[in-house]
Amino acid sequence: MNAVAVGNPLTRARDAVWRPTPASMRLLALLGVIGNAGIIGTGGAVRVTESGLGCPAWPKCTGDSLVPTPHPEHATINMAIEFGNRMLTFLVLAVGAMVFVAALRMRPRRRDLVLLAAAQPASVIAQAMIGGIVVLTELHPASVSLHFLVSPALLIFCVALWVRAGEGDEPPRHLVGPAVRRLAVALAAATAVVLVAGTVVTGTGPHAGDSDSRRYGFNIEDVSRIHSLLAWVTVVLTITLLVVLYRVKAPAVLRRRAMELFAIELAQGLVGYVQYFTGVPAPLVVLHMVGAALMWIAALRVILATRERGPVAVPDASAPSERQPQPA
Repeated sequence: MNAVAVGNPLTRARDAVWRPTPASMRLLALLGVIGNAGIIGTGGAVRVTESGLGCPAWPKCTGDSLVPTPHPEHATINMAIEFGNRMLTFLVLAVGAMVFVAALRMRPRRRDLVLLAAAQPASVIAQAMIGGIVVLTELHPASVSLHFLVSPALLIFCVALWVRAGEGDEPPRHLVGPAVRRLAVALAAATAVVLVAGTVVTGTGPHAGDSDSRRYGFNIEDVSRIHSLLAWVTVVLTITLLVVLYRVKAPAVLRRRAMELFAIELAQGLVGYVQYFTGVPAPLVVLHMVGAALMWIAALRVILATRERGPVAVPDASAPSERQPQPA
């Protein structure tokens, strides 16, 4: 292969999918994490700009057009925002498909990577269909909540694939005792509950996607306080985990993952209180949703850092391969 081909971005992208290496597989997996976290942010932008029904039909934007066209009841900017979010879903689906193909093409093939990768395009398709239900139910808060929560669920597979792509296939070796591992799982469960409670706050408050959409019939101050209390429970669990990890002299990587989670929680809490006392401004809502995705990713990485599975096996460069055809 000549130097021009090696330096061609399209060629490198093709080889990352069709002739993957452990490094390129991990990079593709990271793109999957970024894409699925990013779509949470764009979904937040749809909500705060009241663009949830910018495209009033599904799968087309309007009843007779796949793309936004002038509509007497919907502003062009709202249609563009909602349509852009739909298009990003296709981009995330494309990344999921590339991740899956790369996992199939890995040599030697790793079955767990294939299974984790297969979940990504399948889940994105499910997410798109739930998005259709959201539109058809005119942003019913329950369907909007489900639409959001599918993304954190999908991130479980994305983060697991990202981590596993950088590990070997040795049997898992626990780095801490069972009590510490249970505490890490409890912390992730508490984080998940905070995410669910956040959807109730959003479905009750002013940013549910459209000025005329239904809201949960709760008192916004009550659900906000419950959400805040659950967030504080998560912070206390994180501090407890950090203290325990330092007392048992846990590996540095695990302590670092817990510290990263704690830092994100503090930043997330600051944004949450600022938006509460300033009337829930739209930009902070989007920032808070992105922070929620980052917090969830960090919690998952804490669990995965409680064990190790050895280094990634380096392919034998002398073995026959598609890239090194052997003489007849």
